[in-house]
Amino acid sequence: MSEQLEFLEDINNFLYSGGDVLWLILAVAIILWCLIIERLLFFKQLYPKIRAQCIASWNQREDKSSAHALFIRKALISEVLIRMHKGVPLIKVLIALCPMLGLLGTVVGMIHVFDVMSVTGNGNARAMASGISKATITTMAGMVIAISGLYFSKLIEERVSDESHHLADLLKYH
Repeated sequence: MSEQLEFLEDINNFLYSGGDVLWLILAVAIILWCLIIERLLFFKQLYPKIRAQCIASWNQREDKSSAHALFIRKALISEVLIRMHKGVPLIKVLIALCPMLGLLGTVVGMIHVFDVMSVTGNGNARAMASGISKATITTMAGMVIAISGLYFSKLIEERVSDESHHLADLLKYH
């Protein structure tokens, strides 16, 4: 139990050492990962049911060769594609936002360093260390969140592409 409390205290100290911008990066990261997990759960649990309904709807049709049937097939695929792609643009925006927030933290940290230099009148390394730490921690946090999110974003996009092609193959047009 005490190890868990120490772990939480270490995380709290880390967040406070990064300043207000690191808290903002944490909020963006939480939203980003909730969206990523939601999409992964969608493909694991909900999408198979949607695909089955779409295939059943198509298979109930008698006409599968007319131009009208082609439009219905395209509409079915498009509806499923829209549902699969839901949230992906927001995930991309949040991934792009993370490095920018990291750079904002860098600027805030450097402003703190220059403020310390102007107050003390010299280059006291100890006095400047907290500002430099704030600058590097936020940059690192923004980049780590963006890179890890980028991997899963690409994974989701590939899944959307693969599943849409697979669904198009399943809905046979004669």
